[in-house]
Amino acid sequence: MIFLSLKNHQVKLLVFKKNIFSHYEVDYFEKTHQTQLLKDGQIINIDILASAIKEGLTLTKKSEGEKEVFLILPQDFFIFLRTEVPLDLSSSAVESYVFDKVKTQFKIENESLLSAMLPYQTPQKKVVNFFGLTQKKLQDLEKVFSLLNLKITNIIPETLAYFKLFEKTLRKEKNEVVFYVHYHKDYAFGYLYDNLGLLKSERWASEVNQKSSLEMVVKKEKEVLEKLGYRPNRLILSGSSSENIRQDTFTKAVGIWTNPLKKIIINFYDEYLKLLLTEEKNVLPILSLDTCFGAFVFSKENKDFIFLRKANFYSLQEKIKKEPLFLPKKDLVIFFISFISSILFFIFLSTIKPKITLPSLLVKTQKPSPTPTIVVSPSPTPTPKILVDKPKVRIKVLNGSGVSGKASAVKEILKEKGYQEILTGNADSFDYEKTEVSVKKEKTYLISVIEEDLKKYVSSFKIETLSDKEASDIIIVIGKDFK
Repeated sequence: MIFLSLKNHQVKLLVFKKNIFSHYEVDYFEKTHQTQLLKDGQIINIDILASAIKEGLTLTKKSEGEKEVFLILPQDFFIFLRTEVPLDLSSSAVESYVFDKVKTQFKIENESLLSAMLPYQTPQKKVVNFFGLTQKKLQDLEKVFSLLNLKITNIIPETLAYFKLFEKTLRKEKNEVVFYVHYHKDYAFGYLYDNLGLLKSERWASEVNQKSSLEMVVKKEKEVLEKLGYRPNRLILSGSSSENIRQDTFTKAVGIWTNPLKKIIINFYDEYLKLLLTEEKNVLPILSLDTCFGAFVFSKENKDFIFLRKANFYSLQEKIKKEPLFLPKKDLVIFFISFISSILFFIFLSTIKPKITLPSLLVKTQKPSPTPTIVVSPSPTPTPKILVDKPKVRIKVLNGSGVSGKASAVKEILKEKGYQEILTGNADSFDYEKTEVSVKKEKTYLISVIEEDLKKYVSSFKIETLSDKEASDIIIVIGKDFK
């Protein structure tokens, strides 16, 4: 598999070749070109773009023989609409509802678009993120890859790749506005999100230098966003230059709680990192290739999102045309007669006294002799003891208390109780008042076990359900109530 990210001047490649042990041997390439490759969501020159991609494929050893390309494109390539849909709207009617919104807002007919949608839902509302790509743009892209003898397997907007990298840190019940910033050398760009996906399709970008430091340009953009009615609660910091940023001082300087992407990936996406194998001297620059890695995770977890699926946008309308909603007259008459006949038959049966009885089980009935009553005290039912293979339970401990080293301390407590598979890290914030325990549905029996093991340190937990996609069986977020 080839994950190819294109930007105005840049080509990035992340190549995955699956081996016999179900892991991926990985190779990568990245280059910034002097010549502009894309502009305002359009290919400037098909031959030049094909040549730039070919250079990357030639220099990556693992790409030989690989034909499937997952193409990651800038947001300005797409028509984007974020729209709220009624909670009681049936899933079969959502596409039609969203399309009417797109048609009204953009004055575009459905036949001219390829599209894909992602729904996000909380108990309070449901939002659909719609992405549309014109047939003309697709045809130009296909010309590029036909020159390279490659096939586009899917197209992924870069905004979805970035969102996937921190989506698991979001709590659905807590409405957060998240500013994602990629920082590399003298340049930074970013997008604004909330719990339900992309908030603004416009890409923020700024030069970074001695006069305009990253702290200054981010703080300035924060003030602009606040004037527009957006108040960022959290900043996700990515890019190769982000490793030189101190989380605590940067948070204080910009006034937004800052999460380094590197820590998020280690804590929440470690199962994917374990699948990747690189050569001994070749360290994968995951922060620089964040869009490619995010697209890889997205493709694994969102297999229904397919841009190249034919008629995925207007399948409902086609189905209505081919399958009439009402029965033909002849079939309707037959159905009506059958229905009335069934009712009359059941009424007739209800008026007849039953003549069929069960055969007697006893030939002769005897009057039972009285039996002396014996009072027996019921023995208490023993409470079943839950047996848990603790060394195999996968636990993630996140510090949300604000007390330095708390996650490591809890890890030692759990190790004394017999657990071994324990990862630690920081939570999305340090303002958790109450300790939270999130457990997968099929392993809810672990709740009582954890409560027993930690009862000396916390009186009660806030219990949440953990997604099946998580690698851990339990995630414990340490709150300020943990002694």
